[in-house]
Amino acid sequence: MAQKPIVMEQLKQLLQLKKDGIGIREMTRRLGISRNSVRKYLALLYKNEGQQSDEPLTNKALADTAYGNDSMVHDAQRMQQLIIHFKSASVEVGKRNVTRQLLWREYLQEYPDGYGYSQYCYHLSEYLKNRDLSMHLEYEAGDMIMVDFAGRKQQYVDPSTGERISCQVFIAILPFSGLIFCLAVRSQQTADYITCINEMLRYYGGTPATILCDNLRTAVTRVSRFEPGFTDMCHQLSEHYITTFSATRPYSPRDKAMVEKAVNIMYNHIYAPLRHQEFTSLQALNTAMKVQLELLNNKPYKNTAYSRWYFYEQQERSLLLIKVPSPFAPKKVVVLTVQRNYHVQLSEDHRYYSVPYQYVGKKVKVLYDSRVVEVYLDYERIALHVRKNHSKAYTTLTEHMPPNHQRMQEIKGWNRDDLLAQAARIGSATHQAASLMLENSIYIEQNYKACFGMLMLQKKYGTQRLEAACSRALQGSRVNYTMIKNILERGLDKQLPLLNEIPIPDHDNIRGKDNYQ
Repeated sequence: MAQKPIVMEQLKQLLQLKKDGIGIREMTRRLGISRNSVRKYLALLYKNEGQQSDEPLTNKALADTAYGNDSMVHDAQRMQQLIIHFKSASVEVGKRNVTRQLLWREYLQEYPDGYGYSQYCYHLSEYLKNRDLSMHLEYEAGDMIMVDFAGRKQQYVDPSTGERISCQVFIAILPFSGLIFCLAVRSQQTADYITCINEMLRYYGGTPATILCDNLRTAVTRVSRFEPGFTDMCHQLSEHYITTFSATRPYSPRDKAMVEKAVNIMYNHIYAPLRHQEFTSLQALNTAMKVQLELLNNKPYKNTAYSRWYFYEQQERSLLLIKVPSPFAPKKVVVLTVQRNYHVQLSEDHRYYSVPYQYVGKKVKVLYDSRVVEVYLDYERIALHVRKNHSKAYTTLTEHMPPNHQRMQEIKGWNRDDLLAQAARIGSATHQAASLMLENSIYIEQNYKACFGMLMLQKKYGTQRLEAACSRALQGSRVNYTMIKNILERGLDKQLPLLNEIPIPDHDNIRGKDNYQ
């Protein structure tokens, strides 16, 4: 590496020692610089005999003589060229098979009068160091939990086969208090990840505003610096625990520096004490890890009397948003089209569940488990059903049906006694008309439908007019829905009752019923 120039104060001391007649060996001892450096600067300062006068040199004159400003200007130009090169070379550092020796050779091809290899490496290290700055972050109590999986796995031995089974270790930390949680699971798959989140929140006794995770596939579907996409499972977890998932920026582990540090702490305080033990099950491994975890969380911080548990209990527990409800159970998710009969079909059990009829033809997202079926459109729930095992293929809510279908459903729900009771509340004529209508045909369903339609006329015309219309209809030979409706439409119910007709006198040309026997 290039020799660093001595400072201005040392140059002035060197001149004074020379005037005092001090030897080079003593100058080296007093100034703390090498003999070669002393000789070099003395040669520069006294290169011409009689150059030095009794008057002291100014700092500028001294610098021009000792440092050689012409060479400094040239070196500044080279440094500027080097910085330009570093802007592209710094991106290549760390890539596979890319060495600093290779980058230096490429630099010399572009700038033949450039620095040597040792100077190149020195300036490159300084350049990277100045760019790799870290920021101190302040965390609020109860605001965030950081989660990650440890890089080093744990293992246990299957007693039946003797096989060593590796397992992942999930770790979480509350950044404010530093309280750590860890759990060994078989994989990073969705089911195990849900188990980790459930156990973590149960351990902490509440939920934070945000859960910050890495960009693992189980949680993140779209990696983005500003707007990452999360899996349906994360959305379900967020809704269940009333929290929000967030992800770090791609390739930015410092975004979750606290959990990265917690991983190393766990290696020292949990992995290391258990290194000589063998476990025969995942449960046994987690039991042993839990013992070490409690020791870690109750261990006082360095130079204090307070532990992670102390700060958590005193300052953070009460600020967690909600107490943890029942553990989250994942729901299956399918995208279906609402059929013309305003139902969606779950192919798993070949059953149909109703949706408001306005959404026929729409693509909806259906979330279901063994208990409920939820239907969402544009992140808004439009239907909710209790999922039961019964023989009925269709589960239909009345409010999901169009008005005409609701009326049909009401008709099917009536029986003879119900219809007559409703007619009696209107009046005696309406009750008598209903009784006749229910006996008009051998098709019982049709009779119910006609009688129900007649009773519904009260909504349009009122009970008094319907009672009057039934009284007029009863004067005829038969009573039906169409007759009563026509009377009301034409206003005949408002006319005076018909006078009794004069009977026809008996005479010989009139035949009675006896003639037809």
